[in-house]
Amino acid sequence: MVKLKGFQKLTLVDEALQTWFTALQVGKPKVVTVPLGEALGRILAEDFVANESLPRFDKSAMDGYAVKAADLAGASQSKPVVLKLTQADQVEAKQAKQIWTGHPIPKGADAVVMLENTQKHGDDLEVWGQLAPWTNISKVGEDIKQGDLLVKAGTRLNPYSMGLAAALGHTTLKVAAKPKITIIATGNEITEVGTQRASNQIYDSNKTMVAAMCHELGAETTDLGIAKDDVDEIAKKIKDALKTHDAVITTGGTSVGGFDLVPDAVNKLGKPGVIVHGVALRPAMPTAVATLEGKPVLILSGNPVAAVIGFEVFGRPLVCMMLGMPKTEPRPIVTAKLAHRVTSALGRKTYVRVRVVNKNGELVAEPVSAKGSGSISTMTMSNGYLIVTENREGILEGETVTIQMFGTVEEA
Repeated sequence: MVKLKGFQKLTLVDEALQTWFTALQVGKPKVVTVPLGEALGRILAEDFVANESLPRFDKSAMDGYAVKAADLAGASQSKPVVLKLTQADQVEAKQAKQIWTGHPIPKGADAVVMLENTQKHGDDLEVWGQLAPWTNISKVGEDIKQGDLLVKAGTRLNPYSMGLAAALGHTTLKVAAKPKITIIATGNEITEVGTQRASNQIYDSNKTMVAAMCHELGAETTDLGIAKDDVDEIAKKIKDALKTHDAVITTGGTSVGGFDLVPDAVNKLGKPGVIVHGVALRPAMPTAVATLEGKPVLILSGNPVAAVIGFEVFGRPLVCMMLGMPKTEPRPIVTAKLAHRVTSALGRKTYVRVRVVNKNGELVAEPVSAKGSGSISTMTMSNGYLIVTENREGILEGETVTIQMFGTVEEA
């Protein structure tokens, strides 16, 4: 009956994170080499340094004619300069050579005049304007110089960094290996999707959501199914998972009820076991963090929204750390006007689900009715979080607030 008394102490979120990560001491991730075409979204494992300059030669930035800028002194539409066209590799005085965008500048030329400012008459070319030296020319190293640090290790690769790698001739990139995470659900009241339910059972959604959040960050997951409310069964699944995986995430069985057995199962397996149980967080207060065999165990609530927020606060930075990222990958941030007052409990960090809409050019954050931490539909109706810090009891209607977005801004 001790459990039924509730949590006697709640640990502040930042303190819980620091305590857990200090105990974990996660090392550098393994490095794997992947084809360039498969690198999108992966985390770069080593600094990407330019092996050559770009452009690697002086090249034309326009379709036109390569010329000597000095030959165009005084040129205008009323008094054009006439140059002789050449096909030679070198442009001499009073000569011009046709050139296309991206092609090397011929020797002797130091400017490119656009086609629109010329008129061709046989082998003669009229030019209707003056140019400064190096006009319309991209010089060697103008974009990138050999030895430049282009992308830091720990950066998520996007289409543009991949394009840069291709421009420099790379066919492969070294990236962090994907962490392998086992996900286990617990509880007699849940059953697998696609199976026959008893009248008092519901389908498990947490494993699906948590796995998707892991995949979104770049981890691999293994579904180890559902453990019944039995300490030995839960402990066996966790022990089996730790043999082959880098981390374990459980959902359910972490509050203070008679059947909340996961912390007991973890502590049964060894030291240090559970490090923090009960966090000053709303929702997701029952979240616990643990370490076994030097590996992280994240114990999330069985309530779907609480599981999401628990992962957001603890799982997200954990996966980022395991991928070798220097810090937690931030979500996009917007500022918006709060449509309605929200309340929070002093001393707890509160995640308020909101729907951010664009109303006539102004962003407005509408709090989504919190029907409880089991109301998963509130997540699909939301596109961001308003985080109320521990030292505030609420935020007034009309205040400008900062929103962490997990979806896109909607139009009113």
